[in-house]
Amino acid sequence: MAADVDDAVGRRLAVTALDLLALLVDERRGRLSRPHSATAAATLVRVKDHIMRNLADPDLSPRTIAAVHFMSVRYLHKIFEQEGTTVAGWIRAQRLERCRRDLLRPRALETGVAVIARRWGFVSAAHFSRAFRDAYGMTPREWLVHGLPDARRPGEDVAA
Repeated sequence: MAADVDDAVGRRLAVTALDLLALLVDERRGRLSRPHSATAAATLVRVKDHIMRNLADPDLSPRTIAAVHFMSVRYLHKIFEQEGTTVAGWIRAQRLERCRRDLLRPRALETGVAVIARRWGFVSAAHFSRAFRDAYGMTPREWLVHGLPDARRPGEDVAA
């Protein structure tokens, strides 16, 4: 059966098996309660990379992320908790930041707030507007129309 496995699948299985073994060893030695075990930190990097690559997917959720990484939703929440955030909170912050940057681009007026919000995985315009206001102190429309020149970070590309 092992000979029938594709190389890429085999590599992924090997990495997953090693992660599980390291997790088991850490758990048995009582090291999982440490703020950042090497395994948890490496897993967090992989999970964040997956999230960033799938940020536009409105169905991105802790459940789907955990399934892709062959872990429990509880463990996923635990590794984000060690960072002082939640999975959903981190996803929302990343989406809001992408929207904020897109709203500063020259063609954003033509594109519109709702299209930009949907582009980054927000399905509800009302939810997006509230979340944006909470994060940046103004509505997305106000940000789009007025923008804040000093809100652009040094070296940030705002070209369309």
